[in-house]
Amino acid sequence: MARPRFIDPFQPAEVRRLVREFGSPLLILDCERVRVQLRKLRKALPHVDLHYALKPLPHPAVVRTVVEEGGYLDLATSGEVQLVERLGISPERCIHTHPIKRPADIANALEFGVRTFVADNPDEVRKFARHRDAAQLLLRVSFRSPGAVCDLSRKFGCDPEGVLELARVAAGLGVGVRGLSFHAGSQTPDATKHVEALEACAALMAAARREKLGVFDTLDIGGGFPIDYTQPVQDIGRFCAPLRAALARLPKRVRVIAEPGRYIVGPAAIGVASVMGRAQREGHWWYYLDDGLYGSYSGQLYDHARYPVEPLRDGAERLPSVLAGPTCDSIDVIAENLMLPPLKAGDLIIGRAMGAYTRASATEFNFFPRATVVAVNTRPGDGGAVDPLAL
Repeated sequence: MARPRFIDPFQPAEVRRLVREFGSPLLILDCERVRVQLRKLRKALPHVDLHYALKPLPHPAVVRTVVEEGGYLDLATSGEVQLVERLGISPERCIHTHPIKRPADIANALEFGVRTFVADNPDEVRKFARHRDAAQLLLRVSFRSPGAVCDLSRKFGCDPEGVLELARVAAGLGVGVRGLSFHAGSQTPDATKHVEALEACAALMAAARREKLGVFDTLDIGGGFPIDYTQPVQDIGRFCAPLRAALARLPKRVRVIAEPGRYIVGPAAIGVASVMGRAQREGHWWYYLDDGLYGSYSGQLYDHARYPVEPLRDGAERLPSVLAGPTCDSIDVIAENLMLPPLKAGDLIIGRAMGAYTRASATEFNFFPRATVVAVNTRPGDGGAVDPLAL
């Protein structure tokens, strides 16, 4: 009998099979869902080159899947450069977007073949004076976004009023400036800030071209596209509608790129943890899992995310319950006041939408190992082959 083209690794039977094969805790990564997310965003933002930002999940299977789908990559560290180089990815598909870099980071990226970098202040621009023949810059502009879950313009970016002067510094050093970049923040509720930033950048680019301060034919609109966690968000097509309208008003010579991270991998993975033991405390069942806040649920601390959690065991009876992580630290509690069926040691708990900023920021505190990543559907038509690659 022919094997199915794909398997759905999020179905309970497949989850149990993978746990039997690879143990627990697991992060099950479905590369078919990566493809779906990439295609949905490409449809919502036609004519925008999508550079997957490796930071939320720098896994080889994700990188390969994005590139095989015709996507590009956004690198920010020497480690990410080395990962992409090991995978044989062309440097022409990559940009380097960390605004603050050590000289070694610049050298490593240039040696690999990356040519486009980001800078947001005069000191950073000066680092490229010695590389003026090999590198070109995007100047990052700051647009504060208090409505975003993570305001990424607080730490990085040049004030809009200072962009032309920064471009003059680059021109004086002979450093080529290709365009501008911005990031409207992570998990933004709507595209208002994206549109505001885009329109401001379009005006700045026109002014810079009039002064002949650089080519200014590229605009990087960052990421921040939202996904569902415990609360629903706008459909990506509707979210991007005002952004599409603003993009249509740009000069046709302007190449637009984006840096999606969470949107591509967040919905593409689930976390699977096992109940290690249980205890009744103050009228609540406490279930202790082999994964927690120091592991895959680290995003609840670092990323301000709350993941939908559910047991694989069903039951009509529901009791007030607490899910706790495995470490000896009292802060290691995943969720409280949950109504769960009675669980026992070995039962499985599923965390949904756990592809982004979970295992990537996990530790091995208390010597509890990080979750094993199991990548499924790594190649179109592979019949659901499993690829247990490590980060």
